[in-house]
Amino acid sequence: MDLSGRVAFITGAAQGIGKETALTLAQKGANIVAVDVNEDLLCKNTHEFESFGGEYLPLTMNVTIEQEVKESVAEAVHKFGKIDILVNNAGITRDSLILRMSEAAWDTVLSINLKGAFLCLKAVSRYMLKQRKGTIINLVSVVGLMGNPGQANYSASKAGLIGLTKTAARELAAKGITVNAVAPGYIDTEMTRALPEASRAKLEDLIPLKRLGNVRDVACAILFLASEEASYITGQVLNVNGGMYM
Repeated sequence: MDLSGRVAFITGAAQGIGKETALTLAQKGANIVAVDVNEDLLCKNTHEFESFGGEYLPLTMNVTIEQEVKESVAEAVHKFGKIDILVNNAGITRDSLILRMSEAAWDTVLSINLKGAFLCLKAVSRYMLKQRKGTIINLVSVVGLMGNPGQANYSASKAGLIGLTKTAARELAAKGITVNAVAPGYIDTEMTRALPEASRAKLEDLIPLKRLGNVRDVACAILFLASEEASYITGQVLNVNGGMYM
């Protein structure tokens, strides 16, 4: 899968799945626009991209602020002349049972996970419409498909993002733009590493493949959907969960 000369705009790209996705696409020749609220981490990551031959543009951006999104997208287009791939990866959790969940915890998660993806999709698709080509990939979650106690806000945000994916796919298909989602299951990240060993063991027991996924598993799924090999796929949710949800 060759992405030489293509430009990928990736949110939440400073660490975790977002960073691994940026590295994976860069290895295949893509120029990377890495956006995140964490400016320090974005800048520290610069040297990791230098050996791939493409360009790396780190941009500090809050996905919930429309003006910042518009300005970052415009800056990326000004530098590269286009955006070929959008990966909406930025997301957070604020877990609590419904009866204990604060309105602020609900609003914050929905704002970043769902509104943020909507704003980025809206801003980038304007340029893709002019190009009459583009690929949009939204990061959803297994819990957006099956639910999870203590994650009503997160589950709702990811279920909403699946709906946004399918609607955008229908609206943009005629202009040569594909819109798909990748739904990771439990992935070995800083968040899951912080769990007690007994809790991790219980999670692994729920997964038919008997292990947590890793960020590379998710990044490779994104790479496939970003490639020309997936040009006839749109409106789909690609599950990367070890068989946890079928």
